[in-house]
Amino acid sequence: MSERNRVYELDWLRVLLIFAVFMHHVLMPFNGDDWHIMNTESSKFLDDIMVYFEQFRLPSLFFIAGAGSYLLLSKVAAKKFLKDKFFRLLIPFVVGMVLIVPPQTYFEDPNAFDSFWQAFPAMAFRFEPNHLWFIEFLVVFSLLALPLFKLTQSDFFDKSFRRFESFSMRPLGLFSWVFSLIALRVLLKWFIDDDGHSVTNLSLSLFYLWFFVSGMWMIKSSKIWAKLLSHRKPHLICLVVSTLLFYGYYYSPDLSPYLSLNMRWAIWWMVCSLVAWSALLTLLGYGQKYFYSRPRWLKLTNELIYPFYIFHQTVIVVIGYFVIQLSWPLSLKAVLLLCSTFTVTAGLCLLLVYPFNWMRYLFGLKKKRDSGGAIT
Repeated sequence: MSERNRVYELDWLRVLLIFAVFMHHVLMPFNGDDWHIMNTESSKFLDDIMVYFEQFRLPSLFFIAGAGSYLLLSKVAAKKFLKDKFFRLLIPFVVGMVLIVPPQTYFEDPNAFDSFWQAFPAMAFRFEPNHLWFIEFLVVFSLLALPLFKLTQSDFFDKSFRRFESFSMRPLGLFSWVFSLIALRVLLKWFIDDDGHSVTNLSLSLFYLWFFVSGMWMIKSSKIWAKLLSHRKPHLICLVVSTLLFYGYYYSPDLSPYLSLNMRWAIWWMVCSLVAWSALLTLLGYGQKYFYSRPRWLKLTNELIYPFYIFHQTVIVVIGYFVIQLSWPLSLKAVLLLCSTFTVTAGLCLLLVYPFNWMRYLFGLKKKRDSGGAIT
């Protein structure tokens, strides 16, 4: 990789993707799915849009996490890496389960409890990850990153990787990685029928691990990273074609008379994988083209995006519980929920977490430096 201390396009993409997660959860009460809280009126059109972005939003975040792990391991010893992940992932994960998740459980059905404070101890020590399952996966993947990084430094891996790198330099060589992703996704779904978000659900965890490992491998190679930039237009074309295939199948008529259920699901996971991979390649290519610097506001945003993620869904559920009871049109409720929850979540990060080192410690941020550069 280059001599830069950070790959700035990854900072940009991390912020944009977490905001996309936030937008997804803001709209969940209105898309007709069975979420924590649901509006009486729903929009099928909204659901049709949201299902598309679901295919690449989280896979891209796991890719970025893998790339970040490789970059950090390239600079620090294994012990320091583990210490960093303990303080920045594990502690916020536990704090989130104990303090942040319980209000969601309560506001799903307040009538089921005498009061929040009476029910809080039982809910807190249930250690329910809820939306924090993403952090649970990162904790496990970070542990796996150590042996994976060590493997990438071996002579045996280096020789094999050079051949792999050479193959990836061919036209659409990087896009061809998708065939291994399709095979993995279809086989996992065939043999492990589990839709849960636990890390023990291998049909999900191994799928996301594929993106995490891909991030480690691609950031290792300056040639591969450069090709992402130079081939951004062909990858965009792949994304357009993949999108057409995705929605072509999504809106296709009933195929049950012609295809078995397993085959129909296999095609679905195939088109989903095509969108996931082509979208990621496109984001990485155009990210290098346009997101090559880091303005001051992005530095702060990139720092606070982690506690923002931890807080956001609880804020959405709590405020949304009251918003969906209003006799307003769906669109106005969605706008109100978006504006109010963004303001409250950002306010919690800026006013409650950012200024205080003890709060920064609980939510995975490094100690704040004073104006002279010293750690306070």
